[in-house]
Amino acid sequence: MSAVRKIAVVTGAGSGIGRGVSLALAGAGWSVVLAGRKAERLAETAALAPDADLVCVPTDVARPEDVDALFDTVRERYGRIDFLFNNAGTFGPGGVPLEELPYSAWRKVVDTNLTGSFLCAQGAYRLMKDQDPQGGRIINNGSVSAHAPRPESVAYTATKHALTGLTKSLSLDGRPYRIACGQIDIGNAATDMTQRMRRGVRQANGELAVEPVMDAADVATTVLHMAELPLEANIQFATVLATTMPFIGRG
Repeated sequence: MSAVRKIAVVTGAGSGIGRGVSLALAGAGWSVVLAGRKAERLAETAALAPDADLVCVPTDVARPEDVDALFDTVRERYGRIDFLFNNAGTFGPGGVPLEELPYSAWRKVVDTNLTGSFLCAQGAYRLMKDQDPQGGRIINNGSVSAHAPRPESVAYTATKHALTGLTKSLSLDGRPYRIACGQIDIGNAATDMTQRMRRGVRQANGELAVEPVMDAADVATTVLHMAELPLEANIQFATVLATTMPFIGRG
């Protein structure tokens, strides 16, 4: 651990990938601000690392006032931020044909996955630009859906493609201020969101098939490596997936 403790914000920190990344950062000596909608889930994450410097801030990333409060807390407590993991997201209703998808469902996915990521990136960017020393790193949680969709996943897939544009724009606009931005695209990490993979999910040919998954800890290891690079180096895009999942080629 370095003499000066680094400061991270992780959204969606109450479960899954967010929890795993938060604990990996804490284990490496980072101070971590845990953001998520459910206070009790954040507390469960914090309880897994009782000796670490973890701060729970209940946050709905789709609400600008919540995001403002989150980064006000970071500024007041630490005075700076070194790393944001833009992880909060939702898949939305599964198995709904495109022509039947309610507007409310589309809007919820867009507000959480895309607008929420923008708001958090904006909050981190402002702090990183103003602090001394200047700079920091943002990593957006994309998905292999940023490259190839699943059937009946239009809202999720559209937002993950859009996140790639957000990543590229943040990378470009952050250059003058030593703000690096990268994206990790994850395929079939074993979390609550991917439980259905083990029961069988619809394939492009219409068949149901059980898909392999990987340990979410392997994703956390990758994010930690990306986060701890010096700001002079950046992993722009990384894809971490279950080796034999039906993604590359024809399955």
